[in-house]
Amino acid sequence: MSAGNLVAMRREHSLANPAVALALSFGLGLVPWMPGTFGAAGAFILYPAVMHLPWVLQGALVTLLFVLGCVACGRAAERLGGEDPSAIVWDETVGMLIVLVLTPATALSWLTGFVFFRVLDITKPWLIGTAEERLSGGLAIMADDALAGLGAAGLTWLVVALWSRLVTG
Repeated sequence: MSAGNLVAMRREHSLANPAVALALSFGLGLVPWMPGTFGAAGAFILYPAVMHLPWVLQGALVTLLFVLGCVACGRAAERLGGEDPSAIVWDETVGMLIVLVLTPATALSWLTGFVFFRVLDITKPWLIGTAEERLSGGLAIMADDALAGLGAAGLTWLVVALWSRLVTG
């Protein structure tokens, strides 16, 4: 998306619309370069409010944010035009939040999870790409990133386990 298109989108599709505001992760999607990366980084803003909740409530909250995202991202895509405009980054925010909730709260996990999440989100291997291709609307926008989050969490656990073995012998 060009800078001119972003300026036009800012004027025409204000963040005053709740669905657009959520879908754009409250403005992170308007960053002119790498909006998906900024959207994923938005999970680090949400995580401190979530991390001290019991795990069951963390899971319920992430599920709720996913469902809200399906609705909001679908509506925002209709309003902004296109199936999945690059400015819609709530899917990246929730996908990365899945990684944060499912992995240890350590710098190694966070960095590893972030890299794995972005790689899976961008390359969309196997099931992740299939979800994006076969689903539609807000569910398609959200599902591939949720799957990327689950995959990144699994890969992060592998790295943590390997690191632990190397460090402890």
